[in-house]
Amino acid sequence: MKIILRSGAVTAAFGVGLSLVVLPAAPANATEGTHVRCNDINGLVKAINQANTSGGRITLAPHCTYTLTTANNPDDGLPEITGNVTISGRETTIRRARNATQDFRIFHVPPAGGARTLTLNSLTVSGGNLPNFAGGSIWNSGTLNLNRTTIKDNRAETSAGIHNLGGQLNLDHSTIERNTATLNGGGILNGRNQILDQPGTLTMKGGALRNNTALNDAGGGLENLRSTANLDSVAVEGNTAPRGGGINQFAGTLHLKSTTLSNNIAVTGAGLRNAFSTATLDRSLITHNTAITAGGGIFNENSNSVTLTDSKVVRNRPDNCSPAGSVPGCTNPTRTVKPPSSQLPPPAKGSKLRK
Repeated sequence: MKIILRSGAVTAAFGVGLSLVVLPAAPANATEGTHVRCNDINGLVKAINQANTSGGRITLAPHCTYTLTTANNPDDGLPEITGNVTISGRETTIRRARNATQDFRIFHVPPAGGARTLTLNSLTVSGGNLPNFAGGSIWNSGTLNLNRTTIKDNRAETSAGIHNLGGQLNLDHSTIERNTATLNGGGILNGRNQILDQPGTLTMKGGALRNNTALNDAGGGLENLRSTANLDSVAVEGNTAPRGGGINQFAGTLHLKSTTLSNNIAVTGAGLRNAFSTATLDRSLITHNTAITAGGGIFNENSNSVTLTDSKVVRNRPDNCSPAGSVPGCTNPTRTVKPPSSQLPPPAKGSKLRK
């Protein structure tokens, strides 16, 4: 039975002679799910609050845009996720209105005891804006599952797409694109929760980190800080940052399988910057990335561990790996390739660059 959030009674035709009978609205049942009419924001808020209490599935109208004009709480457009909530659509978008006067992200899964899980199926989440805070679209410190979902056109100081702080982030054939951070983590920041001493865990299967930007720091596509990231069959392409255009990691662990890093731009480490970290590439390709100074493919600081297994780092500018010899199996062109002129804006005055 489908339940539709609406007020009033349900009128039904019943019996011989088509006599009309007024029946009361059926009570909501968490196991059966709740359908929310197109752009019914009050209905969506009510459905999330209900699912937080008893768990449940929320189905949004297909080919519809749900536009948030005001925040539900100081930083979030919708209620915080405190239970087990699943929201599904079909070519459905949830976005912050372009003319909204408040700055807010869309979703927040805070840390706490007990299960806090948000699952998004076949949705687009866009327009979040937090110029002085983190997580432009989603902040996750619980469990976040994205299935065939797109996170795009969000802005924040850090982690414009997704801020995964000590949480479990699972992406299945999902795309993070065109998000812009003033500092670091244009697409995703996967980091350790220092208070709980809990690292973030990112698992991404299929999909893409595409055309994201970290304007003044690191990690255009992905910033992996003191945490673990596993990418399988992912396209990391067209991202930009001063350091680590495609991926930047500091004191983290990275595993790339059947993954391609291409057409990313940075001052150093256009494809991958690896600092105090371990990176393993299995049947992966780093190609056609451009660094302004060094590390067109990989910039491996402090001779950290980068292992290439059936993987190639080729046709990057001005070199494939820097310092030369720091990545076993990676060789640089025999002739000098002139670096291009800077394609990055200069860092903002007083910007906070992270180590």
